[in-house]
Amino acid sequence: MPPATAMRPSTSFDRYGRTGRIRFWTRDAGRVAPIVLAIAAVLALVLALPGQTVTTRYLSDLFIALDGAHRVLAGQVPSRDFHTPLGPLATYIPAAGYWLSGTLAGAMPVGVALAIAVLAPAMAHVFASRLHPIAALPLAVFLLLIVAVPTNLGESVTSVSHAKFYNRLGWGALATLLVMYLPTHPEEERREWADVASAAVLTLVVVYTKATYGAVALAFLLFMLVVPGQRRWAALALGIVVVSAGVIELFWRGTAAYAADVSHTLRIGGVVRGSPGQIFDHLLTNFADYVLLALLVVLALRATRSLRDALFYAFCAVGGFLVINQNFQTWGIIAIHAAAAVAAERLVRNAETAPEPTERGWSVAAGAQLVFIALVLPPIVHCTIPLTLHAFAATARAGDELVYPSMKGVRIANLWTPGEYGALTTEVAAMRDGTEALSRLDPKPAGVFVLDFANPFSAALGLAPARGDAAFLQWDRNVDRQTFIPPDRLLADVDIVMEPKPGAGPAAKTPTGEDPRAEIRALYGPHVAANFDLVGETASWSIHRRRAARFDTPR
Repeated sequence: MPPATAMRPSTSFDRYGRTGRIRFWTRDAGRVAPIVLAIAAVLALVLALPGQTVTTRYLSDLFIALDGAHRVLAGQVPSRDFHTPLGPLATYIPAAGYWLSGTLAGAMPVGVALAIAVLAPAMAHVFASRLHPIAALPLAVFLLLIVAVPTNLGESVTSVSHAKFYNRLGWGALATLLVMYLPTHPEEERREWADVASAAVLTLVVVYTKATYGAVALAFLLFMLVVPGQRRWAALALGIVVVSAGVIELFWRGTAAYAADVSHTLRIGGVVRGSPGQIFDHLLTNFADYVLLALLVVLALRATRSLRDALFYAFCAVGGFLVINQNFQTWGIIAIHAAAAVAAERLVRNAETAPEPTERGWSVAAGAQLVFIALVLPPIVHCTIPLTLHAFAATARAGDELVYPSMKGVRIANLWTPGEYGALTTEVAAMRDGTEALSRLDPKPAGVFVLDFANPFSAALGLAPARGDAAFLQWDRNVDRQTFIPPDRLLADVDIVMEPKPGAGPAAKTPTGEDPRAEIRALYGPHVAANFDLVGETASWSIHRRRAARFDTPR
């Protein structure tokens, strides 16, 4: 029998953590990728199979997504046929779910499941080629759950809602792209085509989901152009993104309109939103994550002495904060977790490649992996709970179903959320009041617009949507006293204007004390009074119909 040393592979380790007895560090990328794809498939099925949408919060935000899906299937193009500061994928993903499932109840879960299916191959390649399994698998589970979970990050596990899914999708794709800062592990066969395809897909997803994520992703690719050994795939991916944007604009003619809507929003909120107190609150809420990242970064930089690495960690910390600052979200700067994974992997590789490996080096590397796991494990548990709650509630048909045929399967539920449930029932009652009034109008209405945050009526009643209006009106986000779409443009194709009364569901004050409904009414009310007749009133709504026949203009 040959001696044991002759049977060792060239990558076998010595007694300082490098022996065959210690399997903790063993790389087996061939197994990582299939496991990541299997996890993604399970999460997609958990979302899609019940075919129901259950919500305990943010019903108006859910209506925005469902209205967008209804608009797309009616032939409209986001930003070109209606104004929205969100990327077109924030509308096309629910529309794809609606088209595949055949119901608005399946629009969100099936759409998000489809998004997971698109992201999973890129995630599997990036994590398998760059991270040891001890970090790759927890990070994959964490990011896939971030995309799949129906809750706003940082909120209670009972705050179940598919609303704002675009933020979670953006975080998952952006964090995966940031991990590509690491070069392919020396033991792995380099597949540049896979790197190029993964980076291009991830960047296009974030660019066309929400502009803030897209800006950080493009800045990252530009940064990678100065990283030796990484320039080629970054340049090719950036070229594909630019060419794709040009082709999309040529055939779709919506990219320029999307940029205009984003510019309109930036004129209102700026790059950094909120008062100093709100910004400080963001920092405090994410302070523990920043501390753990700082610990890993200090250890990694002591080992690598790399200025480029330091710039990357700073880019993740600052860029991630600028993104969350634009979100309706307190916790969850997921770029921190991507940077932490890179720092932990740097320490492992440093221990592997040291000329004279020491027990201390391997101990630091092992400790870094444990710190990284400690960083991602609590949110993994936290995200698993609302996803499980939604799956059980949807399967059991829990809660109250909305009574409209096109929204059959959309449910509001009380999952230990009595206060939120009361607000939802008030909102649903106002919606029912409005739909009943619209159903009585003769002739049948079309082009309904709501002087409020969201418009549930077109999707609920299957009405032809207006063109040139806005997907939503959010005070101090895409409308304020100085920056707003002129009423003659916003309402040019509108036949019915629904004006909410004080009892039409909850209407919270803004942080600066304005009443959003009153402010919107002050901007558009005079135009409505001059061009529309009051044709009905209910407890919740004043209903205005265009006074003269509309003449459609070429578009």
